[in-house]
Amino acid sequence: MGTLYLDRRNLNLRLDGKRLVIEESDARPRGVPLALLERVVMRGLVRLDSGVLGALAAQGTSVVCLSARHSRRTAIVLGPGHGDARRRLAQYQLALDPATRLPLARALIAGKLRAQWRLLETALAQRPDVRKPLHDGIVTIRGLLPTLADAPDLATVLGLEGAGAAAHYAGLVALFAPSLNFTGRNRRPPRDPVNACLSLGYTLLHFEAVRAAHGAGLDPLLGFFHEPAYGRESLACDLIEPLRPRLDGWVWSLFRERRLRVEDFVFDKGACLLDKAGRQAFYAGYECWVPPLRRYLRRESYRLANGLNGRAPALPEGGDDGD
Repeated sequence: MGTLYLDRRNLNLRLDGKRLVIEESDARPRGVPLALLERVVMRGLVRLDSGVLGALAAQGTSVVCLSARHSRRTAIVLGPGHGDARRRLAQYQLALDPATRLPLARALIAGKLRAQWRLLETALAQRPDVRKPLHDGIVTIRGLLPTLADAPDLATVLGLEGAGAAAHYAGLVALFAPSLNFTGRNRRPPRDPVNACLSLGYTLLHFEAVRAAHGAGLDPLLGFFHEPAYGRESLACDLIEPLRPRLDGWVWSLFRERRLRVEDFVFDKGACLLDKAGRQAFYAGYECWVPPLRRYLRRESYRLANGLNGRAPALPEGGDDGD
């Protein structure tokens, strides 16, 4: 199974030997072998005791809890991590060295810019009717890459990343139907169907990066491009930067192929939310799309960890296939 999504009201979880039993009032109990579970996504009201969490963690199953209303992450439970503490010591030393962090940050954002460029070029081939905003975005992003290669400090890299994001979203807006009211990135809460999907997708992808970093023996809180911030897993943010444009493209495909429609969303006090049927379609599509990115995050986390142990560290640029 790999991933178990629990997104119904009043579910109850209990252990039955080496099985996780899911109980709900209007259905027969279902059992899932713990050995089959790599991750569990819980949304809303799910009842369980500490024994269930302990068994999942001991099995190496990661758990992410999402709020019932906005599907924001409220908690993560991780299983045992890598036992080599030297990896974290080396990570802490590297994080305190701006000169070493700079090329890593450049590599991350170069990967993100190239991924944005590829997405807009792919879209241009399919949507020549909106050529100008897509072409303008491509030209702007392509022009940022030489400047990024010579960026003298992290502040400059951050500014170039912001310029690339602005150009990317300006092109992306043209791809979605006017009825979706997508005018650019907004969140907390998302105010249109596209942003509702982007927010949920980024939340799930961030969880994958936290899990990968933890499994490789790294501290997810301490990144190299993103500065430390209270309660933020900055390394996980770093790892998914080159992957964000790929998720943007997948969200576009959900609406282009009409797997999601305006009717799959509800509006509540200014927030746009996926309804139950919409979430089910989203989860199913995400599980089909994300496996190569999971492998990519795991591989690159170990590559970074191994680099910290005596070899030149490297962070990913986001390969074409993510595999």
